[in-house]
Amino acid sequence: MKKKSTPPGNDYDIRCPRLGHQIPFSYCRSENMGSPCFKILDCWHSHFQVEKFLREQLTPEEWEKVFKKHLKPKVLTLVEMIEQARRRQDP
Repeated sequence: MKKKSTPPGNDYDIRCPRLGHQIPFSYCRSENMGSPCFKILDCWHSHFQVEKFLREQLTPEEWEKVFKKHLKPKVLTLVEMIEQARRRQDP
């Protein structure tokens, strides 16, 4: 079965892994101060052609801003936090 290239209506909700409850695509589309949630591709890919839809809706700059951020790996963030805590404890 071929997936639709348009998002489902507001009567179709899926569970948000970040919020822990059901939400429509329209919320995910503008959750991040008017920009899409960074997890929108992961959450909606099995429901419709979300990447195709967003690439048609967003400018290349908007796409980069939302999806191409170079986020630090969680381990690196933890190491940095440990180092900061050590510096605060050292006399």
